[in-house]
Amino acid sequence: MAKAVTVLPDGSRLPVAREWVPEAPVALEFNGLSYAVMMATPADLVDFATGFALTEGLAAGGGEVGEVAVAEVDDGWIVRAALSGLGVEQLGERVRMRVADSSCGLCGVENLAALAKPLPRVAPHAPLDVAAIFRALAELPVMQVLGQATGAAHAAAWADAGGHIGCLREDVGRHNAMDKLIGAMAREGRPLAPGFVLSTARCSYEIVEKAVRAGATTLVTISLPTSLAVERASAAGLSLWALARGDSVMLVNGAAET
Repeated sequence: MAKAVTVLPDGSRLPVAREWVPEAPVALEFNGLSYAVMMATPADLVDFATGFALTEGLAAGGGEVGEVAVAEVDDGWIVRAALSGLGVEQLGERVRMRVADSSCGLCGVENLAALAKPLPRVAPHAPLDVAAIFRALAELPVMQVLGQATGAAHAAAWADAGGHIGCLREDVGRHNAMDKLIGAMAREGRPLAPGFVLSTARCSYEIVEKAVRAGATTLVTISLPTSLAVERASAAGLSLWALARGDSVMLVNGAAET
């Protein structure tokens, strides 16, 4: 625990002890090629590398991600994963493109073209029972161990059609939490549908794209979506619920049980 001071409006000071959410550089290497350095919480890194490979299109399934080695080094962490399958053919070109990228993450004609490419259509699925969302929301806080300890970690969870959470991962980054969840489910051979993904993050287009590419059919988020997230979810047929609270939730795209 670290020591800090809370300062009140009247100037009085209260000493407090806080636990900070872990954050460190995590270098991801696939088949010996350095692919990306992510700022992440150094936990569940095998799940992270697996989910990252899936959402980046470097692997089509958990079976195409082989041995994953995790090592702590002086400046952070290195995760080395072995890949097989068709995604390997694209790995070298992807690495060259990422080296040319700027820190904004979406620069260059190639990236703009990739963003405009249609997502695959999600599988036909039954409307979600709204009660399942509230059940999952009630279970969520107890399972957010890192979030409860630090107040600064995102969570991504999978819940079955009844709203019972079966898997949850946390990270300082919202995208990382999604990748960790996707990787954990893939490593166990468990599909994301039926059931739904629940994210504590802002519903940006990246969260929608990761959910769709990983095979989810329904996404529930605590925050509101961006315009691009709604557009991408609608085009892919993803059922999207947002602004999920204990007393209400907003249906953005899709249908609910009547």
